[in-house]
Amino acid sequence: MSKGIVAIVGTPNVGKSTLFNRIIGQRQAIVDDQAGVTRDRLYGKASWLTQDFTLIDTGGIEIKNAPFQKQIRAQVEIALEEADVILYVADGKIGISEDDRFICKMLYKSNKPVILAVNKIDNKEMLSNVDEFYALGIGEPIAVSSTHGIGVGDVLDKIIELLPDKKEKKYENAICFSIIGRPNVGKSSLTNAILNQDRVIVSNIEGTTRDSIDTPFKRDGQDYVVIDTAGLKKRGRIYEAVDKYSALRALSAIDRSDVVLLVIDANEGITNQDKHVVGYAIEENKAIIIVVNKWDLVEKSESAMNEFTKKIRSEFKFLDYAPVVYISAKNKSRIQTIFPEIITAYNSYNFRVGTSVLNDIIADAQIMNPTPVFNGGRLKIYFASQVSCCPPTFILSVNNPDYMHFSYQRYIENRLRDSFEFTGSPIKIICRERK
Repeated sequence: MSKGIVAIVGTPNVGKSTLFNRIIGQRQAIVDDQAGVTRDRLYGKASWLTQDFTLIDTGGIEIKNAPFQKQIRAQVEIALEEADVILYVADGKIGISEDDRFICKMLYKSNKPVILAVNKIDNKEMLSNVDEFYALGIGEPIAVSSTHGIGVGDVLDKIIELLPDKKEKKYENAICFSIIGRPNVGKSSLTNAILNQDRVIVSNIEGTTRDSIDTPFKRDGQDYVVIDTAGLKKRGRIYEAVDKYSALRALSAIDRSDVVLLVIDANEGITNQDKHVVGYAIEENKAIIIVVNKWDLVEKSESAMNEFTKKIRSEFKFLDYAPVVYISAKNKSRIQTIFPEIITAYNSYNFRVGTSVLNDIIADAQIMNPTPVFNGGRLKIYFASQVSCCPPTFILSVNNPDYMHFSYQRYIENRLRDSFEFTGSPIKIICRERK
């Protein structure tokens, strides 16, 4: 669970993306010496001193070209509105610019904690450049070289110090599920159909739902909380501030969910945007159900559902464990088919396997299909244990983790799925060398 949100803000070409990549530990943002390369917002999961947080890399902000003044202010306002901490990155080689002064005036008025990182301080001789940045009035500057990693630990220490202790909403004995999907696929209509009342606004205009709305309810003796989220758009298509503002709330809703319902428009078919939308839920290892909405608009045949399901399995090969249900939220038809799948996915997500039974399954799997030679050796699995659920996570004690071929790990996962009920839930398998 994320502790909070940190937004990296700054003018173009100051090294924001390099710092973003350094903190999250992987090359996700595009880094180039040409100004303005990062135009879309990037999200990443970061961890420091056992604390997790969400890091956002933003495009460079500058005050030249008056026609873009609205977009410039929108970028800053998004960061100020949604982030718990602002990480402002300045260029230690160039010094303070008019753009810096313009943006920092807004940061000063925001009442949000701001960390000032003066980047490109690549050697001791450049340390004297840092002092002038006190003039920005947003706090003590920290000398950083994002390229070499100098000072990044100091920045992370400050982030952890300033992040608030967030208490997520907890609903005792309730199954929390969120409804996600690209705009205008019928998420709010589905929420209304589930609740059988108009608790949220339904409109044909894209992006009507701006916030995530939690609604507790009971059905057949089971407590639920449905979280209706604003439509997630593909990053390259998010231009309006309100869309980016909504995307953060949607990501927060997924974090708080046990089960995620991915809604697809049957009439439009499967798009790359659908894959993008569900990507965050997959990264967060949430239980997932695919809901095909507007099924009433599809020309029916005896094999229509089977054919559409084949397309889903072909396009979402990474989601072969997710059940598929077909509904019409507008007509409130087949809504009842969702709930058995939610309960199954939730139970799978929380399922625990006995250690002795688990090891019997793993031993049988190795006898039926011996491990292949890979990376110069053959894997030996000595012992298996389930260390957690949500999702079910298994540790395999092995001779050398490097000998595990991805196809054999997939084989082990399939054997576990054949032996136990894991419908709707991902499975994590981790190999560790036996000491």
